[in-house]
Amino acid sequence: MTELDKSGAAAEVITGGDTRGAGPRRRRARPGARRRGVPLPLLVPALVGLAFLLLPLIALLVRAPWRSLPEQLTSPEVWQALQLSLICATAATAVSLVLGVPLAWLLARTEFPGRGFVRALVTLPLVLPPVVGGVALLLALGRNGVVGQLLDSWFGITLPFTTAGVVVAESFVAMPFLVISVEGTLRAADPRFEEAATTLGASRFTAFRRVTLPLIMPGIAAGAVLAWARALGEFGATITFAGNFPGRTQTMPLAVYLALQSDPAAAIALSLALLAVSIAVLAGLRDRWMTAS
Repeated sequence: MTELDKSGAAAEVITGGDTRGAGPRRRRARPGARRRGVPLPLLVPALVGLAFLLLPLIALLVRAPWRSLPEQLTSPEVWQALQLSLICATAATAVSLVLGVPLAWLLARTEFPGRGFVRALVTLPLVLPPVVGGVALLLALGRNGVVGQLLDSWFGITLPFTTAGVVVAESFVAMPFLVISVEGTLRAADPRFEEAATTLGASRFTAFRRVTLPLIMPGIAAGAVLAWARALGEFGATITFAGNFPGRTQTMPLAVYLALQSDPAAAIALSLALLAVSIAVLAGLRDRWMTAS
């Protein structure tokens, strides 16, 4: 027996098994090992941030007038504001779909000079203060605006301080949410399906309608829900461009603002209704936003 065999036999005796041909063993990390031992400098700010986000919502639930809540929510003023909010938000979402989906396709599928600048302009309403957006809409579509004076003199159409003005203001702030969502879905979709359809004789619009549109439908649905929720909660651009007239332009956020000055219990009840809508939106988008990748 050679010295190498003797060392191997000794190793077998010590380890209790055959070590020939065995490489270095790797220790397997147990599941969840990376989640243990959260550093204290990260844990404390995280808990403070979570409390900061949850405390106002908890206070809203604690101070809610639960006994008089059914009476508050069934009052004619509340139902009027709720009905107007739902109609205007749905109409704004429809406008965003008709205009936003082609715009998202243009940004995702075509190359043209200044595309990055156009994308920046499209996303500008996301960071623009809503009141500034309302002022801009007044200067553009008001009775003396750049385009509004032409609409008034040629067609007799006046948008400010009307229900149509509410839809316009909500569309202005909500459309970027849909465009971003659909553009991201289009960039993730494989363009070779469209190319295959065009090689088989389909026009580019037919390929979009029959091939691309079914592929990106989940992204369109998610963007539409986000746009609808943003339109439902719009305040600044609406009150600046359309005013606050009950039954005509007073949506739920405006009704909350008005009720807070005279009837705080009604303001809390309206806020709870909007909170329920927000939770429903999150529940509808849980697979897209609330699951870990």
